[in-house]
Amino acid sequence: MHAMQLDAPGTALHPVDRPLPEPGEGEIRVAVRACGVCRTDLHVLDGDIHGLLPIIPGHEIVGLVDAVGPGVTGFTPGERVGVPWLGHACGHCPYCLSHRENLCDAPLFTGFTRDGGYATHTIADARFCFPLPEEFDDIHAAPLLCAGLIGYRAYRLAGEAPALGLYGFGAAAHILAQLACWQGRRVYAFTREGDTASQDFARELGCVWAGPSGAEPPEKLDAAIIFAAVGDLVPMALKTVKKGGRVVCAGIHMSDIPAFPYADLWEERQILSVANLTREDGIEFLALAGKAGIRTHAEALPLAQANEALDRLRRGALEGALVLVP
Repeated sequence: MHAMQLDAPGTALHPVDRPLPEPGEGEIRVAVRACGVCRTDLHVLDGDIHGLLPIIPGHEIVGLVDAVGPGVTGFTPGERVGVPWLGHACGHCPYCLSHRENLCDAPLFTGFTRDGGYATHTIADARFCFPLPEEFDDIHAAPLLCAGLIGYRAYRLAGEAPALGLYGFGAAAHILAQLACWQGRRVYAFTREGDTASQDFARELGCVWAGPSGAEPPEKLDAAIIFAAVGDLVPMALKTVKKGGRVVCAGIHMSDIPAFPYADLWEERQILSVANLTREDGIEFLALAGKAGIRTHAEALPLAQANEALDRLRRGALEGALVLVP
């Protein structure tokens, strides 16, 4: 198999060839058709979060079941599947036993603590793989596997929010905005200062307002979701939500949150973080994605251009998502 590998934080990915892996108990081997490029991949590359090294990154994987290990039920060779960030949970810790495997005490994460999808093949725990909606081809299905799934968990934690703010209008926000608009919510998009292209894009997708992160929206929000890894946005978002409102931090990594007056938090405002996803999140969201007519905006690049794709993501030089194709 061929792959792009990270050896150490702060270095570029480089091509490697490895023997084709065999699936173990409960595992499947997936022939990768597409793998999305996610901001979490940048955190892995930069050493913001620390996992297994060397590692093959990538956790928005779409592919075909290529081989089935012992004990696998529900998947057969040739079937299309999606492989997400949460790649394994122990099944017996208190969190797993209470259907909160996203908080498992002994998890494995695709492209972080087990090899991922920047490759021609990958091994996955069959329990954490999903059938994919037929409405999406391989390229446009890939962003659903993290931008969509983690975004959906943040969306669920935001609660019933008729007026919803989205900070950082990238891969996740452009998916969630469509779902929220389809469900009748008023969506407000917050972007980098001067990023009029993203603001126009947000309005095209149905957002009722789009502006820079420091701006006051036309109405107080019921909830805000922060997708950008910028701690300074938390106090800003708190000022935009009404009494009892929620600010949900959706990233795995964020710069430090600066001090802010207690008065900005008072009146039962809440700050929540999101950790990973549950299988229930995946099943619910993927069913909704097809029904809601969500369109993922994705650009395909060859796997060999993984470093270029990551650089473009870092610079924000894209609209929607980038997807690598072996």
